[in-house]
Amino acid sequence: MLDNPMWLRDNCPCPDCRDPHSGQKFFQITDLPDDLAIGTLAERADQIEVTWFPDGHRSVYPRAWLTAPAAVDHRSEAGKRLWSAADLTQAPEALPEADWHTYLSMPAERLRVLEAVQRLGFALLRGVPVEEGQVLEVAESFGYVRETNYGRLFDVRVEPAPGNLAFTSRAIAPHTDNPYRDPVPTIQLLHCLTNAAEGGDSGLVDGFHAAALLRAEDPGAFAVLARTPVPFVYRDAQTELSAFRPLIDVDPLGHVREVRFNNRSFGTLRSPGGFYDAYRAFAKVLARPELMLTFRLGPGDCLIFDNTRLLHARTAFEQSGARHLQGAYADLDGLASTLAVLRRTIALDELEALFTGPGTGDYLGEPVTMAEHMLQAAALAEAAGASAHLVASALLHDLGHLDGGAELMAGVDNRHSHTGADLLGRWFGPEVTEPVRLHVAAKRYLCAVEPDYRARLSEASEFTLQVQGGPMSAQEAAGFAALPGAADAVAVRRFDDAAKVAGAATPAFAHFRPLLARLLRG
Repeated sequence: MLDNPMWLRDNCPCPDCRDPHSGQKFFQITDLPDDLAIGTLAERADQIEVTWFPDGHRSVYPRAWLTAPAAVDHRSEAGKRLWSAADLTQAPEALPEADWHTYLSMPAERLRVLEAVQRLGFALLRGVPVEEGQVLEVAESFGYVRETNYGRLFDVRVEPAPGNLAFTSRAIAPHTDNPYRDPVPTIQLLHCLTNAAEGGDSGLVDGFHAAALLRAEDPGAFAVLARTPVPFVYRDAQTELSAFRPLIDVDPLGHVREVRFNNRSFGTLRSPGGFYDAYRAFAKVLARPELMLTFRLGPGDCLIFDNTRLLHARTAFEQSGARHLQGAYADLDGLASTLAVLRRTIALDELEALFTGPGTGDYLGEPVTMAEHMLQAAALAEAAGASAHLVASALLHDLGHLDGGAELMAGVDNRHSHTGADLLGRWFGPEVTEPVRLHVAAKRYLCAVEPDYRARLSEASEFTLQVQGGPMSAQEAAGFAALPGAADAVAVRRFDDAAKVAGAATPAFAHFRPLLARLLRG
């Protein structure tokens, strides 16, 4: 990536270029110099520092960020696990299902279920209360209900004068819902209230897998379906909807991103050319028995599935037996948002467990524990009006002492500042990690440039100063002062020095969780 200066500079993570709170850029791409180039490059074990020509701006990039793989679009086949029925029925516990109450009460279980919807295309919740309207609560547990002409929810049962074949007892072939909408509802939910009829079993087909098979077996047919817009239409007395979309929609990289397949809503395609041969070829792939996952919904079961990927089906059933499902629509972007927030919540739980663990007990001969010391530092930063990323750095600056600092007090530099910064790099960007990485160096720097600073150090801090290398030389101090994160590190250091007051009232870790959540990387 070093051979693309414009890209590298556009991604500068420093607080002069990006808002540490939102991550949004302060500049436009046209604000960068036309003759932008790397002036000097300083390589370290864990990061690279660039000084830019011609404006002298400095950027620091963690190596882990520079070498990270490109993000994958979770909406396309590139971010999915494709499957046939045997993949989910022959492996133990392969069917993605969970108990409703466990799903609600345990974030990790909710994460597992929603990840299954995103990656496999569906999940099945068991034990959802058998109450009308409950499907809306399921939808709202991860997103927002998409209201349509059918209302916020709809009943799937036999009706005397149905406007849709779904409201009969007939078998329904594999299809996606609402292809006549643009955009189509991307998630569908079906909650079983009653299923006492003979027949009426449910089925799912992975449309992305079927499309991949078609592409491998008949690339010409795949190409025809990917480039031919199809008219989908729905009409009743109050509604007229239409959309012109291909049966197989691909992104600019050629990855399948959406399948629309619904014979009941297919309009008249003028000038079809070779479309029908391709259409029949795809329909035959979709009808292969080995692709269909078949199961029976019982009262309390709620199926959540990706309506842009999975085709759902139903066998015929006897009208004499009661069968009543309630359905609703939602969208994948809401689910993806909930997933990201859940991952942050779980990350903060893990971070809090580290923060409150045994390694944050006694603190290197000081009159406070490690946890008290870090909470005091964060409280001081907050009271001083410091930016969110500095409050976070102050709160977490000594997490590298998870072993209690025994090595350091025995006279061996444990480089806890680097250990802590590397640990925090799992969750935070350099605006948080670099002041942590540099806060020990900031003590050495202040001892060199402020004559009175060293005299104010505690006895324990004076001891660790010697272990960590003592005051900087004039040359070292100049080099430190030129670092992009030096000023933030000095600020954290001053909060660190003042945060050793026994019995001082400080907020609990929970007070800082919202601030940390805003700073967590996606």
